[in-house]
Amino acid sequence: MIDGLLVALIGLSVILLIWPFALYPLILRLLPARTIAAETAAAPPSAALLFCAYDEAAALPAKIANLRALKARHPGLEILAYDDGSSDGTTALLAEAGDLLTLVPGAGRAGKAHGMKRLAALAASDILVFTDANVLLAEDAIDRLLPYYADSQVGGVLGSLRYIGGDSSATASVGGLYWRLEEHLKDLESRSGNVMGADGSIFSVRRALYPDFPDDVLDDLTVSMAVVFAGRRLIKARDVLAYERLVTERRDEYGRKIRIAARAWHTHRHLRPELRRMCGIDQFKYASRKLVRWFGGLWLMLGGGAVLALAWRSTPFAAMVLFLIGLVLLMAGLQMRRGPLAPLVDLLLAYIATLRGIMLAMRGRTFTTWAPAKSRD
Repeated sequence: MIDGLLVALIGLSVILLIWPFALYPLILRLLPARTIAAETAAAPPSAALLFCAYDEAAALPAKIANLRALKARHPGLEILAYDDGSSDGTTALLAEAGDLLTLVPGAGRAGKAHGMKRLAALAASDILVFTDANVLLAEDAIDRLLPYYADSQVGGVLGSLRYIGGDSSATASVGGLYWRLEEHLKDLESRSGNVMGADGSIFSVRRALYPDFPDDVLDDLTVSMAVVFAGRRLIKARDVLAYERLVTERRDEYGRKIRIAARAWHTHRHLRPELRRMCGIDQFKYASRKLVRWFGGLWLMLGGGAVLALAWRSTPFAAMVLFLIGLVLLMAGLQMRRGPLAPLVDLLLAYIATLRGIMLAMRGRTFTTWAPAKSRD
């Protein structure tokens, strides 16, 4: 009886671990496709490009050059930047580009959500386009983005992020693989209706749909989900491209995932009343891509514990050998930046960091500010 329960727990843990990346996509493929209405707009809507920066002096020369290229193609494009109390010359670089953008200086560290709310309140354009200070947009990104809004049911459009530097380390390789899976899931979700939230690299919404929210949530998830709550479509455009360098050091990626996971849980709690009112298919999507994955570390621990318990019931010696083998492999993988063990350890650390962030948020810990990862430089 006990052995059967342990085997069932192992099986359930495996299913939950692979659900977001293997089983969920298969189900999405079976859903009927929803097309975008081929409407013709009299004129494209106006657009504002918004981003927040903190100590991004290293990334800003390329960013400003990219903004100038976008502005040359769209002279009417509003560009607004919020500086969150930088100390490395970021403020000066943004101020020098006063002919290109409007700089909104912060009084100190207040965080990205606070900064984006200030920028959104100042923007006068129909469409708000959000990005990050270290992200570069394809020169035709705005050209390709705005026509999607000719469909009056479309309330928000995500772009497609391409990461650079995936072969620089095992951490970057795992990050690149993870992101390609994320992009694929968003494509499938968009095909069948709504994407379950955006990330901050490149997405847009109609200004009229921009919500109010506290400073301790993920603004990109909160703002994008407001489109779904309003009964409009949140879609992904595969031809609207943006580029970003991957994090290459485990320490940077581990800390980043903890912070994002904690803010994601606070966001989930903030959005819970609206989430409960979504249609059944969107609730299924949200649970599959968000909730099941956030607790991946828990499924790993439950499955691993069940394997050891099953081995112990066979012979305690076998359980101890399995535990020691796992410990040795983990210690060896932590010392490696490349090789077959390194990606597995990075994947394990990603699950652990996400679960730790969720647990910290459940205990009331908040993360309102951020710092750029040094290993992206």
